[in-house]
Parts: sequence; C-alpha cells; structure tokens
Amino acid sequence: MNARDTILQRIRENQPAGAYPLPDLPSFPFDDGGDLVACFLRNLVAMGGHYYDGTINAAMAELFPDAAVIASTVPDFSGNRAITSGTEAGQLADVDVGITRASVGVAETGSVLLVDENLISNAVAYLAQHLIVLLDRASIVTTLQDAYRRPEFHQYRYASFHTGPSATADIEGVLIHGAQGVRSLTVLLT
Repeated sequence: MNARDTILQRIRENQPAGAYPLPDLPSFPFDDGGDLVACFLRNLVAMGGHYYDGTINAAMAELFPDAAVIASTVPDFSGNRAITSGTEAGQLADVDVGITRASVGVAETGSVLLVDENLISNAVAYLAQHLIVLLDRASIVTTLQDAYRRPEFHQYRYASFHTGPSATADIEGVLIHGAQGVRSLTVLLT
C-alpha cells in the first residue's frame, strides 16, 4: 500500500458517524448585461486572458509562430508532443503551447473549467508557456455557482478553474504573468 492509500484508508476508518449532507448552494444575482459571451470575454480580458476570433491554425500562425513544442489534446489540431494518460509531468516541462478544451466558461469571472478528461495530463495546463483553450459558446454559464451545479464539475477526478494566465505582483504593484504557470491563456470560442 502506498502513502496515498494509507492516508485515505485512515480517513475512511476515522470518519465521524452520521450523515453530513452538503449545504445547499445559494444563487447570487449577477447582471451579465444580457450577453453571456460578451460578459465572459470582458472578464477574461480583465483577468489578463485573451480571446482569438478564428481557427486554431490561424491562432498558432499569428500568436505563436515560433513555437517549437506543441502539446494538443484536441483532435482539431495535432501537436508535436504526444500526451497520454501515462505522460509524466516532466515530459511537458518544455512545452511552448498547450491546446485543450474547456468544459465550462463562467461569464462572472472569465474563467474556464479544465477537467482531467480534456487535459489528459493535468500538468499541461501549468507547465506549458502558453495555453490555448477551446470553449463552446453554449457552455458559458453566468456565475460560479451555476458552474458548480453542472455535472462536469462533479463527474471527473480533477477539475480546475483557470482565470487568465498565472500572475503575481510584488508590494510595489509590479504585475508579472507566468511566474508560476502559463504566461498567456487564449480562449477560442467555438
């Protein structure tokens, strides 16, 4: 038994008796201005993300013409770095551009929900220098609470909201993108 299994077994053995249902998820009002897509794009940009109106091929040619290592998890575009469920994180450390699909977009925050089934290897969303995310316009919901209610948020082993690129700022207010993760996040609406 490995350390993870040992820890989980001990948790199972020591759970308190009784049923403890999750609380009801409240709904909070949010004015999307009547256009979910426009609201999503506005908030995506406000959080440092970008959107591209065009195909993956056009985005790659225009935004990342010098990309040498491309890891794609979508059938629409073949990268030159294969990603399988057995891909180790270290094998993705030199990826210039990662391409994947989001399950859900959130207008309130400009976030995209990335799940393990679409990422194949979760590390691609963090180790790639730049991330291109395909998002179906019909999958944009109004608020985070709406996203939590979607089945995608509960049926996968891994789900993570990404809101723009990685960013950090020091006390003087100098903002740096890509300090701990992707330097840019670009959404292509499908």
